Amino acid sequence: MSTLKLGLKLGCIADDFTGATDLANNLVRSGMRVVQTIGVPTAPLAADVHAVVVALKSRTIPAAEAIAQSLDALKWLQAQGAQQIYFKYCSTFDSTPEGNIGPVTEALMDALGCDFTIATPAFPDNGRTVFKGYLFAGNVLLNESGMQNHPLTPMTDANLVRVMQAQTKRKVGLIDYKTVAQGEAAIHERISALRAEGVGVAVVDATSNEDLLRLGPALKGMPLLTAGSGVAIGLPANFGLKPSLQASQLPAASGLQAVVSGSCSVATNAQVAHFKTTGRPAMAINPAALMNGQSDAVVQQVLAWAAPLLKDGPVLVYSTAEPEAVKQVQAQLGVAEAGALVEHALAAVARGLVGLGVRQLVVAGGETSGACVQALDIAQLQIGPQIDPGVPWCHAPGKNGGVHITLKSGNFGTEDFFTKAFAALP
Repeated sequence: MSTLKLGLKLGCIADDFTGATDLANNLVRSGMRVVQTIGVPTAPLAADVHAVVVALKSRTIPAAEAIAQSLDALKWLQAQGAQQIYFKYCSTFDSTPEGNIGPVTEALMDALGCDFTIATPAFPDNGRTVFKGYLFAGNVLLNESGMQNHPLTPMTDANLVRVMQAQTKRKVGLIDYKTVAQGEAAIHERISALRAEGVGVAVVDATSNEDLLRLGPALKGMPLLTAGSGVAIGLPANFGLKPSLQASQLPAASGLQAVVSGSCSVATNAQVAHFKTTGRPAMAINPAALMNGQSDAVVQQVLAWAAPLLKDGPVLVYSTAEPEAVKQVQAQLGVAEAGALVEHALAAVARGLVGLGVRQLVVAGGETSGACVQALDIAQLQIGPQIDPGVPWCHAPGKNGGVHITLKSGNFGTEDFFTKAFAALP
């Protein structure tokens, strides 16, 4: 890439890898040229871009570690000249009662010396809306959507003001839908009133893209934003940018195709089931089979199965299961060990598939995506065209033309995502 010319406008810190591409996708669609880094870079940025998304794997790690990693990312972004910082988390506000959203938000506010920021995971394109401070997934409250069964971050309360207040020492308030509907001036007035009341973090209602576009201008110049990826659609215009096809161009794709899925979400379960109905080959990994040092043997078995099939089209390797099956494995192995075993195995499978000639790879699940990207030694991703809301194709440069990869959050994508994704790649 050329020497930096455009001037870095937006510096983003994402708490997982799929969430990072989700955010980058929305920025690209709104006209920004974007690169995503895997972890905090050790060298200065040498790309001609408007925005950088630093992808961390910090959503479910201890809060102190998440804070340290996020502050390292902030320092690097500041050194590159970022004009505004964006802390991105999941549109389902994935967290525990202790964090990590609240603690990281507070640490970034302290580091930036700002006394006020907003918080909203709203992403209407994917059915995530906030109304009177409550988060909805589709037509139901978050805690009735299946997220209450998440193996790592079960969400049992949809009231974001209450959830956020439990995670932060700062007072949490609300900018409701009536205020947002009135636009920039009303939002500014509400922010001033909240600050006068000592509020440091304001949850913002948004039930449509129009709400997010009305919110965008009111956020101009705010040192720190915290949100899901939806807020991103209203930010590029603050920097004088408009949607452009050039922003999403990727190198032409080639090579074999495969899907690796570790998510146990309702959406991904349906996607696995749909792929199997097409008659394409699919192989399940049983987490219990990975115990007692058997992981390497299982990986080799999977790769031996896949090798002769890849020439005829995409194959699927998955550990996706229904919530009750996941709970049984966790009871046997422990939550952390079961997750780590599966991540390690699927990452090794992804590395092996690329070794077999796969150059178009779909990965499902935030933790799985993080493990696979690290196993493939991917340091940077160029963000390309959208497959479904929140899920773009990306390109990682490297030998043999690099790898085209998409990192799909577990809850995202239509039922036929695993099959249509490859058709969407130029």
